Amino acid sequence: MSGETDLEILLQSLSARLVDGIHVFVSLEDGAVPGGLRPRMMFREAEGTTLILLQSEAEVQGLDYEFPCRMITLEVHSSLAAVGFIARIATELARRGMGVNPVSGFYHDHLFVPDGREEEAMRVLAEIARGAAQG
Repeated sequence: MSGETDLEILLQSLSARLVDGIHVFVSLEDGAVPGGLRPRMMFREAEGTTLILLQSEAEVQGLDYEFPCRMITLEVHSSLAAVGFIARIATELARRGMGVNPVSGFYHDHLFVPDGREEEAMRVLAEIARGAAQG
């Protein structure tokens, strides 16, 4: 499965699901992930390994973290080569003064938005989908 690349189809079929829990970003300098952690995402950079995981897991491990946020999964199967989908969403959120950290998985895109603003983000996503459906 390669996923959808057509921007209009992606926007018209946009649906989102708010994932339970507060997530945080952690950076590990040595790249060694403590046992028992189940990060949503792990990415190695020159400065360290970034993990996105539940805040509760970070606290149990005594890890320093930043950006308490909520995860929103975009349920449309977007292609990794799709052009403009995340840009459109990020632009709409930015118009409302909301930062977003998007992460693309093989099947779906995921948005990490500030904790406490998740319902507003969900409304924005619904507005985008309605607007695209109306043409």
